[in-house]
Amino acid sequence: MIPRPIRVIVFCVACGIIVWLSLAPTDALPSVSQWDKVEHAGAYAALALLGAWAHRTGPWPVAAGLVALGVGLEIAQSAMGWGRQGDVLDVLANSLGIALGLGLARLVGERLMVKSPARGE
Repeated sequence: MIPRPIRVIVFCVACGIIVWLSLAPTDALPSVSQWDKVEHAGAYAALALLGAWAHRTGPWPVAAGLVALGVGLEIAQSAMGWGRQGDVLDVLANSLGIALGLGLARLVGERLMVKSPARGE
């Protein structure tokens, strides 16, 4: 098992990458396809998976933090003048990705959970 501090660092680095990709000027970004909403959902699903892996406290703190991050980044994009613009549909795509990621984390966690006769499992 990977120690918790390393899992938290990986999660924080991933969040930092998403913040940079969300706020960097559009000419500084790598070329990507036209599937913007799918990219948003995929990125936040990955963050949710990493967050659930790093913070095994349940899904709600991770979900709340990632939704706040996504909303905050969209507000920041609306306020800046570097060719970025906030979009409510991006927030919805982010939220869908978070739900999918946490659902997948729960499914995988239940599949990998060690059964214990002492707990009646």
